[in-house]
Parts: sequence; structure tokens; C-alpha cells
Amino acid sequence: MRFRQESAEILTSSMRALVTGVLCVLMVEQPMVAAAAVTKPVGSSAKQIQRQERVLHALNRFTFGPRPGDIAAVEAMGVQRWFEQQLNPSSIDDSALEARLAMFPAMKMQQAELVRRYPSPQVLRQMIARNAPLPSDPVEHAIYADEIAFYKAQMAKQEAKKAEAGQDAAKGGAEMMAPAMAKDAEGEKDKTALPGDGVDPGIPAMATHEEQFYSGLEAVKIINLPPDERMQRILAMSPKELVAFRRSLSQAELAEAAEGLSPMQREILAALSGSPRMIGAELLQSRMLRDIYSERQVEAVMTDFWLNHFNVYVKKNQNEPYLLPAYERDVIRPHALGKFEDLLVATAKSPAMLMYLDNWQSIGPDSVAAKNAPRAAQFAKDPQVKQALKDRGLNENYARELMELHTLGVQCEVSQDHPVSALDKACGRGYTQQDVTQVAKVLTGWTITQPVCGGEFQFDERRHEPGDKTVMGTVISGTNFIEPRGPGFGIGARRYAGGGCGEPMMVGDQQGMNEGLRVLHMLATSPATAKFISTKLAVRFVSDTPPPALVDRMAKAFLASNGDIKAVLRTMFDSPEFWSPEVYRAKVKTPEEFVISAVRASGAEVTNAIPLVQALEKLGMPLYGMQTPNGYSWMAEPWVNTGDLVSRMNFALGLSSDRIPGVQTDWTRLLGQTSPGMEPATLTTGPANEATAAKERKLELMLLGQPVSDRTRSTVVQQFQNQDMQQQAVKDFPIRPNEFEPMAQVLNPAVLKQQSRPPLDREAAMMAGLLLGSPEFQRR
Repeated sequence: MRFRQESAEILTSSMRALVTGVLCVLMVEQPMVAAAAVTKPVGSSAKQIQRQERVLHALNRFTFGPRPGDIAAVEAMGVQRWFEQQLNPSSIDDSALEARLAMFPAMKMQQAELVRRYPSPQVLRQMIARNAPLPSDPVEHAIYADEIAFYKAQMAKQEAKKAEAGQDAAKGGAEMMAPAMAKDAEGEKDKTALPGDGVDPGIPAMATHEEQFYSGLEAVKIINLPPDERMQRILAMSPKELVAFRRSLSQAELAEAAEGLSPMQREILAALSGSPRMIGAELLQSRMLRDIYSERQVEAVMTDFWLNHFNVYVKKNQNEPYLLPAYERDVIRPHALGKFEDLLVATAKSPAMLMYLDNWQSIGPDSVAAKNAPRAAQFAKDPQVKQALKDRGLNENYARELMELHTLGVQCEVSQDHPVSALDKACGRGYTQQDVTQVAKVLTGWTITQPVCGGEFQFDERRHEPGDKTVMGTVISGTNFIEPRGPGFGIGARRYAGGGCGEPMMVGDQQGMNEGLRVLHMLATSPATAKFISTKLAVRFVSDTPPPALVDRMAKAFLASNGDIKAVLRTMFDSPEFWSPEVYRAKVKTPEEFVISAVRASGAEVTNAIPLVQALEKLGMPLYGMQTPNGYSWMAEPWVNTGDLVSRMNFALGLSSDRIPGVQTDWTRLLGQTSPGMEPATLTTGPANEATAAKERKLELMLLGQPVSDRTRSTVVQQFQNQDMQQQAVKDFPIRPNEFEPMAQVLNPAVLKQQSRPPLDREAAMMAGLLLGSPEFQRR
């Protein structure tokens, strides 16, 4: 037995060594490609890429990668006409995508409605603390009742665990038990953590073995009820009964329970076991599906660009997941191809940004709110007011990032060699730490009404710093606000009647608001901003080291058009540097670009995008997952190392062999189509090696739009029958169900339906996986 175990271990080790060796041989060119992308100078020579390469280049840079048939379609339309059409997304029919996104009704709700219907943990805590009545609406009543019960049970479980740990500590010595308690608490945190949430109000261990309400047969009887009657029966369940009902269902039965329900009903069913999880699942899936399937690809790519530029971290706190749907839908996407100043103002007013960079809590040192704070403390019974009092004072976080990351660029260093008066000439920025402080004072009062309730932007004069401010040598005239109604309640002037969400927030006059708008205008129209934004766009779309002449041309277009993003993109698109042979296939894909382009190239059908979201996490680029405000890098250097590239290959092999749950390919169907520029190949006749070679070359053109190197082709042909390597790749890059998986099954019951699954062409799948993981596919 021992000999067999040792033999198995040796075989497994040998197989992993073989897999790594093959992957390294296939990817050996990649570091050199990345280095070339970073260091190769880009000129504006007369020589430009032509014909089909021109189409492929445009699709690789301005979309998330071409799908089967895209190259031929754009070639027939003309690349210039295609680009102009993409710059006007409203002219493009995207109804097919909207049909897919119809399964996520919450993503179309206004912010306040979203929080009201699907309460966050903070809303639940507030209701529990105030002993507030449940909503009268039957659906909302059921959601609140279940989630409050789940929340209380979870908190009781945590308290019991702490008490148990305390008893153990008393027995064994507090000092000896402290590490174990910390480890235990951390483990509990991991089990209950949600995006932006520290406590899971989802299904806890409420129902004990003595509290089982259902046998499998009784649960199935409910599943077999007509959809509306079934939904009413589930809504009528008590929280404990609902837990027992769900626990009695298999995954397939859970999907059957959602069968026939409307998208809204499925969403409600998912929310009964935890609104934060449901919101998180919809937020991540809808963004991934939009990037994969939208016909408005330039808009999708630019939305992604600005979401990264104006980065907001989903786990900042418990409210951010509820604020991000409106941030993407109402702030970023509508302005992605508009005027930069409009986009800048929209982000400055966005509750998601105000909360992420803490400006909603910023209070002028000499404001009415600051002066009344001590008196307000005695009236502060509301948790949010108490928190505001705790964090009162001027907050410079947003002002600093507004100047450094959103507009002007990195701050210049003030010294004797570069005094303030010479800053603009020295580095083109022209601001100091003192300017950051002044901008922070200008933006005091830009806050959120009742943030726990999904409030909207509000300018609160009481928080605003009075008097004049000087920003980069320009005097911003201020006013001196006088409290019109006596001392009031100070911080935010909130007047609560003791209830929850939906109450008005009293504010002063709108004086002072124009100060902030004036500063935003000054920043948006600055030559430094034009150059900074143009440089970032050129790095994203042209080269890691864009030529200065191109950036200058784009910056001039920015200023001449008053920050028209379309005009800047047109200038870049029409520049010889964009079409230079030096930049063709020279950009290395980020993990997000790689995963989405692989799915698009494969023509895969996605019924559950959560596993693709997990893949991005494994590759180091989770959606909304950048904690610092600088966003992810568009350059090659952070993404090019042996471990990450091998992980990309493992993902590609898993995708091509249908090992990614909820994502299904059909290589037989695709191989039956004719690739552009290639005659149909007869794959079932002739010598085996000729048929294999024909299939491989056809896959090259289908997936990459052009032939690969001899090294890559040789490796693909030699290894396409190595199923052990494919299995090992799946083991090394596992995609297992996570906390969002039950939500995906309820929101889209088709996730578990595989009856119509086409037979897998294993040879084509293996070849496709190796090609998708190849150096050529890593570049765009």
C-alpha cells in the first residue's frame, strides 16, 4: 500500500512538472513581449498596419476582444464607419444584452428604493435598535422579518462563541488562549464576510435537528405548486421555517423552486436568504455580462476605463455595494463618452465616491456644524449622527485624490529649487499641500442625506467652511453662513423624529455650492488635466510608453473641445502612432481583459457569471476590488510573471473544456463555420496529422484572427491529446461554489440545466485552451 501511495505521489509530481514545463515552453516568449511593450519606442513613421490587421487592431483595442464573426462584419462595414458608430452607442441596438440583464431587476432600481426594499445590515441594526415596525408591504415585510431574525441569530451565535471562548480561556489561562481566540474569530469573520459587510444576515445555523419543519417530500410539494401560489407560500413562511425549507432542497430542487417565477420574484426569493449577497451577486454578474455581450463595446470599454480611473472599493463599508449599481449606471456609463467636466462633477456628487473617500463626513473647522458639535452631542441618539460627531473635522482624502488621481496628476515637490511660483513651469501641475487643504475646505458640505438609507447627494451649508479660499493662486470667494433657526442639531442638521429611512434632512441655503463647482471647472479645464487624462488614455489604448507627440495632440483636442472625450478618442484613432506596426499586438492584457476576451473569442454561452468573477479574483484583479484609489495599472509590468501566466493558461484550459461552471462552449459548431481569409477545412478525411493541422489552423484564425508563431503551433499540435495536462490545469485553478452560488442558481435556474449540452470535441477543446493561453492571445 505504501509503495502504491509513493508511486502515485511520484506520478502526480511528474505530471505537474510536465504541465509546468509545457506551459513554460509555450509562454517563454511572453516576458520578452512584455518587455518590448514597455520599452519599445513608438514612432510616427509613415508605415502603418493595413487591411485585416487594421480591423483586428481596432477590435483588440476598442473592444474586450473580437467574437466569432466580428472581424468579417467590421471589415465589411469599414473600420472608420464602425468606430464612428461605436462613439454613438445610442444608435446601436443592445436589446439582446438587456434581455440577459432583465434577470437582475434590482440593478435598475433607484438607490433609495434598492436599500428600502432589500435592507443592508446597517438598516437592520438601526431598526432593531429603535424597535421600529416592519414595513406594511407584504413582500418587504417578509424580507425584513426574515433578515432581522437571521441577523439576530447570527449575532447570538457570535456572542455564544465569544462566551465559550471566554470560558475556555478562564480554564486554560487567558494568555494561552488569546491566539486561539483570535484565530477563531478570524475564521468566523471569513465565513460571514460579504462585500462591504462584516456580518452575514444570510442563512445562519438557526434550525437545529429538533426544529426540522420539512421532509424532502413536503418541500417538493411546495415546489410543485403554481409559481404565484408557490411564491405566496414561501413568503408566508416564518424565518425558521424558511431555513428548514431551504436546507431540505438539493441544488437542483433549489433551481426548480425558482422555475416559472418572474425575475422580480426570483430576486425576492434570493433576498429572503440575505439581501447583501443578492445585491453583490447581481452587481458583479451584470457588469461581467455587459462587458461580454454588449454590442456597444467602446462604451463598455470606456465605462471600464472610468470606473478604474474614478475607482471605488466595494468593501469600503457595508453601504458601498448598495451605492455601486447607481454609480456605474447613472454616473459613469452615461458620461463615459461625454464631457470630462460633466463626468468629474457627477463623480464628485456621487454617494459612492463621497463615502469611499470620506468627503461626506468632512466638516469645515469654522462651520456652523463644527461650532454646534458639542451641543449636538447631547441630542445624538441616532447611530449615524454619533458617527458623524466622532469623525467630525476637515477630511482631505477626496480633495487629494481629486487633484492627484482624477485631474492634475501627481503633486510636485516644493523646494528651494522649485518654489510654488515656478511649479507650473517645472512640472505642469501647479499645486501644493496647501492647495489640497483649500480644496478640501471648498468641498465641505458636499455630503449624503441619510447614507444608511441609500441617500442622495446633498449640499449642507452648515458643514461648509465660510470665507474665501485660495486654490493654485486663484481666490475662491466664499460666504459667511449664519444659522437661520438657532443652533439646531449641528452636524448635518439632521432632525429625526425617531423613525428610520425616508425622513427629510433639513439643510441650509445653497450658498457655497458654487465654490465647489468653480474649483471642479478649474481642474477639469486645466492643461495639466488635459495632458494627464490624455496620457492615461494613450497608455490604455496605444502603448505603455506612448509617444509625447501623440499625447500632446490628444491634450490639444481635449482643451479645444472643452474636454469632449469623443474628440480625444477620435484624435488618437486618426493618429499615425495608433496604427504604427510597433504597437500592433504590443499591449499585454490585464486579467480582466484576458478573461473577457477569452470568453468572447470562444463564443461561450454564459448562464452564470459568478465563476468568471472568481477567476478574476484568482488572477489578482477582482471587480471593484482595488482598495486604494489609484485603480489597477494598464501597463504590462504588474501582470507579467511566471505564476500569473501559468494561472492564465490553466483558466484557458478550464474554459475550453467546459470546466468553468455556468460557461459552455460549442467547438463543433464554431469549427463548422468558415473563418475569414480561410477556405473551409475537411476535418474528417485525409491523414490524421493533416486533419489535426487543419483544425488547429482554423482555431488559430477563429480565436486570434491571425496565425500564431511556429513555436506555439508546434506545442499545440504536440500536446493537444494530453488530457492529463488539462485535468491538472483544472486542479491547479479550481473554481468552486462560493457564497454567491446559491444566489446565481435562484436568479437564473438555467444554471443547473445541462440537458441540451452539446458533445465536447476534446481535441478542439485542448487546442483552443492552449491557443487561448498562448503568448499571442495574451497581447492585444
